[in-house]
Amino acid sequence: MSTLTLASIYELQGLREEALKIYKDILKADPKNKEARVAIKRLCGIRKKFSGVNEQMKNFFINMEDEVEFLEFERWLIWN
Repeated sequence: MSTLTLASIYELQGLREEALKIYKDILKADPKNKEARVAIKRLCGIRKKFSGVNEQMKNFFINMEDEVEFLEFERWLIWN
């Protein structure tokens, strides 16, 4: 099932192509969906200058186990 939540999770994990596909599916089903439209524009802009996924942080995100790790990841997102 294509949802904004799933697309957002993919986006946070650095899986931009997967997120973009979901946002496009949502927009096809609901052409007036503003969140999907904005996300597509954002991801298309990022894709042009994005050089790749930070594999270390992606793995850290996937394997987070506690609040301390979540806060560390959140700080990394803010500063990068």
